[in-house]
Amino acid sequence: MKISTKGRYALRLMLDLAQHNTEYVTIKSIADRQDISSKYLEQIISVLNRAGFVRSIRGAQGGYKLARPAKDYTVGTILRLIEGDLVPVACMEDEPNQCLRADNCPTLKVWKELSDAINGVVDNVTLADLMES
Repeated sequence: MKISTKGRYALRLMLDLAQHNTEYVTIKSIADRQDISSKYLEQIISVLNRAGFVRSIRGAQGGYKLARPAKDYTVGTILRLIEGDLVPVACMEDEPNQCLRADNCPTLKVWKELSDAINGVVDNVTLADLMES
């Protein structure tokens, strides 16, 4: 499994908002601090805004801010919104597993353990935790 640039940038964007959550922040200021294209961040913030992860205000004093406290956002929720499911192999995307070989697949246990490990990490690290690092 590989996290895309979009997923990594979404996490950086959300962390930047968490670090500046006393005010509404412009995409341009985030782009400058994070050295990421404003156009790319606009695409990402649009997804975050539609999902209710951020609030926005238009106008001269406008910008974006987290909709909830930083402790309420896990790395997993952010990545799943942008990336989709974080399973390591396609056959694990359905629950219960729909793979015709699931009952006698010798590798399924490995993929399940890997999935559990990934989810165990990303679901237990919040933006607040990252701010403390």
